[in-house]
Amino acid sequence: MSITPSRRRVAPARMATIARSLLDASTLCAIASVGGTQAHINTAYFAWGDGFRVIWLSEPGAKHSRNVRHNASVAIAVFDSHQAWGKPDRGIQLFGSTRELSGKSVEQAERIYADRFTDFRRQDNSAYAFYGLRPRSLKLFDERTLGRGVFVTARVAAGGNLAWERTEVYRPTA
Repeated sequence: MSITPSRRRVAPARMATIARSLLDASTLCAIASVGGTQAHINTAYFAWGDGFRVIWLSEPGAKHSRNVRHNASVAIAVFDSHQAWGKPDRGIQLFGSTRELSGKSVEQAERIYADRFTDFRRQDNSAYAFYGLRPRSLKLFDERTLGRGVFVTARVAAGGNLAWERTEVYRPTA
């Protein structure tokens, strides 16, 4: 497998449409955090809001929640786990900083989360806290839309605007 840089830019509006579609494709995400020298991964239900901000509920004493208190750097992967090998694949990776939400941010997170999960009731989840990822960058992979083996990386600028950074093409080697 070789990775070849491509000069093919993708327009901000197109990247945003693809990113929204990918975030809507699954309700589960994988959250990678680091504590000390140890990586940790957790699966959680998530919702997303303006600026591609990702929101989830977690027990504050959980390993990944403790990690975030000491190192806010987090990566999140979202993909449909029903994809079939050899067929067009798709997914999104988001990279940024995370924190436990407080104050008005919690109220906003509850609304966003309840919009996605209509059975959500805060009183049933009172032991949990809301966490939010504010992405700095994201990587898009949607073979139906972008082409086979094409990954597009974008910076998430102020207001959630996407700015193309690079396109890479993964190709099998002979």
